[in-house]
Parts: sequence; C-alpha cells; structure tokens
Amino acid sequence: MRELIAERLKGVTAKPLFTAGKMTAAQKIGIALLVAAVIVAPILFQGFGQLFMIRIIAVIGLYIILALGLNIVVGYAGLLDFGRIAFYAVGAYVAMWVGIPLAGLLGETLEGWSYFLVLPIGGLVACVVGLLLGLPVMRLRGDYLAIVTLGFGEIVRICLTNNIFGITNGAAGLPGSGDSLAAPAGLAWLRRNVHFTIGNNFEFTFTSNIYWYFVIFALVALSILVIRNLDNSRLGRSWAAVREDEVAAQAMGVNTTVAKLYAFVIGAFFGGIAGVTFSYFQAFVSPESFTFLESVLVLAIVVIGGMGSIPGVIFGALAIQGIPEFIRGFASAGWFGNLSAETVSAISNYRYLVFGALMVFMMAVRPQGLIPQTRRARELLGEYDAIDGHELDAREPGDRANSTRGRA
Repeated sequence: MRELIAERLKGVTAKPLFTAGKMTAAQKIGIALLVAAVIVAPILFQGFGQLFMIRIIAVIGLYIILALGLNIVVGYAGLLDFGRIAFYAVGAYVAMWVGIPLAGLLGETLEGWSYFLVLPIGGLVACVVGLLLGLPVMRLRGDYLAIVTLGFGEIVRICLTNNIFGITNGAAGLPGSGDSLAAPAGLAWLRRNVHFTIGNNFEFTFTSNIYWYFVIFALVALSILVIRNLDNSRLGRSWAAVREDEVAAQAMGVNTTVAKLYAFVIGAFFGGIAGVTFSYFQAFVSPESFTFLESVLVLAIVVIGGMGSIPGVIFGALAIQGIPEFIRGFASAGWFGNLSAETVSAISNYRYLVFGALMVFMMAVRPQGLIPQTRRARELLGEYDAIDGHELDAREPGDRANSTRGRA
C-alpha cells in the first residue's frame, strides 16, 4: 500500500519553484530571467516616463516582505494572525522617532547612512513588541488568537491616531513641521552621474524612486534567503509539527509555546524592517496607512498565493496588491483614454471588487493557492483520502471511529 501511495502521488504533486536541494537547470534559468526583469524594468519605465509603475512595483515589494513575515506565522506555524500591520506601523514610526535625530547626530557627511542604521533597530523594536504580545497569548488557538491579534492591531492604530504620549502627531502624521528624513547614502551622487538618452524618446535619470526600488528588492531577496533556511532548519520542522498537530508535537517533545513565539517574533521582525523602509520611501507616515484592511490584504496574499509557499507569496502579492494598483495607475495615467476625475476615482474604488471576486474564485476553485506548498496541497486536495478505491487513513483506530461517528 505504501508503494501504491508513493506511485500515485508522483503525478499529482507539482515541484516547487524553490527547493531545499540543488536547483535544476530550468529553475536556474527561470531565476536568472526573473532577476534580469527586476533590474531592467525600472530603467525602462523611468526612460519612457512611466514613473508611477516604479512606485507601484516598489510597493508590491514591501507587501512581499510583509507577507513573507506573515507566512512564517500562518503558513509555517499555522497561527491565524489578523494584526500583522501593527508591526509594520511600529517599524514605520520608529524610523521617524530614531531616524530624524540620528541624522542630526551623524552630521551632513554621514546622515545618509541613518536609514541603514535604523533598519535593524526598527526590526528589533518590532520583535520586542511581538514578544510582549506573544507571551500572554501563545496558548490561544484558532479564532481566539485571531481575535486577540485583530484587537492588538486596532489598539496600535487608535493609539497612533490619538497621539499617545504626544509622540505620534495624531492623524497629521510624521514628520512634523520643520523635520524631514535624510536622503539615503549615495542617492545624490547617483542623481548627478547616472543619466543617459537613447534616441528622442528614451531619457534615463537616476531618481529616488529607482533607488528605493532596488533597496526594497534587495530586502526581498535577503528575506527569501533567510526564510528558506529557517524553513529547512530544526525550528522550521518544529513549526511544521505544530501546524499539523499541536498535541502530537507536544507528545514528541516539541516545546510548542516556544516554537509559536519564535514564529511570532521573527514574523514581527520582517514587518518592522518593511515599516522602516516604507517610512523612508514615502518620507511620511500616518495612521491611515495601517488600517485593518491592510492586515486583511496581507493575509489574503498568503492565503491566495499558497500558505507556506515563498513563490506563492510573490505571485499572491502581484495578484492582490499589484493588479488593483496597476488598474488605478493606468486610469490615472490616461491609458484608458481621457477620463474625468470622477471616473478615475470610480475605477480606483472598483479595484476592491476585483480583489473580492478573486478571493471568492480562489476559495471555490483552488483553495490550496496559486503556487501551494507541496505538503499543504496534498492536505487540501485530499490525496490521502482515496486512491483506487482504497481508504488511506493514517489515524489511530480510535480517531477513525470518532470521525465515523461525526460523519454519521
């Protein structure tokens, strides 16, 4: 029977894009083409004057980092988290609170390095906040944990809006009057020296948007590398055990509370570094950027892309955050014709209709996600339930009896 299962699963399980072992030639070529496209795309958009495309793709990169962090919590450890955007907010505001005075201390010569110094600080502060939240709630499961994290996210947003301790500037946001974040190191030199033209229609000049585009995608690449190694580590195996069956994991000696706490804290770190980068990229933050809808969007990216799948997160971000923003950007840029401001606004609002329709379609047709993790795809497709008419149930006899009574 075991040989029968292995033989049948060969044909139904797709190979993931990124594997723990040695990559095939096709995978190497695919990754090389992807890297080339990421490098060339902003140059082409800048040269042809489509600046909004660079910003949209950069924002998608930020959501990929956020979703990769949430994927650790939801996809690897199996914890339902609705408050992920709170750590994003923590990182963004830490960038303002620390970055502005730090640039003043460094002086004009070194102030451009403030972002690179604040980046780990924001991530670590988010880790501390995640630890403080996780310690009292890690024994909660399922809906109860989701409700607590949802409440935490709303508490953070309300505190920011109400200018708690007089340091958030309320709904007006940061930086305040007379303050600003320092331009990143190297940007001024690149602006002066990197520019060229090709023909009459292509003129390229290095801008801050391109600078942050490459910084964001460098962080995306680093995040993927770190998370892949975590997934293949002892800690990653602990997360998988907790996700599959927490009681069985405890029986096998896994400290489930510590494993879940690690997932929460490490996921918070990625939210923090995304928040710091967002703060410098936008040069402004306000509570409106950290609403509950943003948490839902990040969770939807993980679910629709494929829980536990890194390629799934990337394609999920393109589908959930990219498609609606491209629709709005094309409408604003006049790609759909000379539209009135009201029509452009209506099209921008309809992007959420696309998001909702995609959610419903995916849950009905492909619940495992666009590019699912191999193990989770097997679970959701029910590949172990019946093969050639044989019931394949690896549970204990008592569990099968309880399941049978439940169905009856």
